[in-house]
Amino acid sequence: ADCAGGMTCTDSHEVSQLNELKIDLDAISVIAHYKGNSDIIMDEQMPIFGGYAGGIEETTIVDVATHINAVLMSSASWHLDGPVHIRWGSTNTRETLMIAGWACATISEFTDILSGNQYYPCAGPCTEMCLLEASAQSITDTASGREILSGVAAAKGVVTDKTTGMEARMMGEVARATAGVEISEVNVILDKLVALYEKNYASAPAGKTFQECYDIKTVTPTDEYMQVYDGARKKLEDLGLVF
Repeated sequence: ADCAGGMTCTDSHEVSQLNELKIDLDAISVIAHYKGNSDIIMDEQMPIFGGYAGGIEETTIVDVATHINAVLMSSASWHLDGPVHIRWGSTNTRETLMIAGWACATISEFTDILSGNQYYPCAGPCTEMCLLEASAQSITDTASGREILSGVAAAKGVVTDKTTGMEARMMGEVARATAGVEISEVNVILDKLVALYEKNYASAPAGKTFQECYDIKTVTPTDEYMQVYDGARKKLEDLGLVF
């Protein structure tokens, strides 16, 4: 961490809880190292909907507890959240959005814990579905008081080169458009938005790699991706989001 060009103590240093609300000796050793070096500590945990915790309400309780546990057990500077669906491996499903929204709203209301959220759409880059999935989570996070949006890991974050800056751009633009919108209006938009893609998890489009949808010399998106992006944005506008 002290090498030239390496991480500094002001960078976020990650340590992960185990599902659910567990830790191992390796993580404890890592935390001790971080604390000894006065590092910024980012504690990460992705509660599993449909797993050990159970359903929506139970997983939300666990999610709130992981935030508190991050501070108590890991001495975290901030917590990186990410409720994930056990069947689809996504953070953008209707259930996981409900969990993330309720948990973050609770943490925001009753604590001063800084909370981030991870983005794992089912679809890959250069697809409308991927952008709509990321948008739904961005709307949820912004409306519920999330401080940090950490995304986007397209194609569930498990395929090489299936992440580009365009997904993060959509995440950011949607967050700005959502800021200040009444919760009642947010819920109406979200209900319609999630309905556009939630029947397609099993057949989510694979999308394209970074090299296929970007000019790698100029690091700019292709015309095709710009058209897909504009199309997704138009759908969001039709649902009531004002950019």
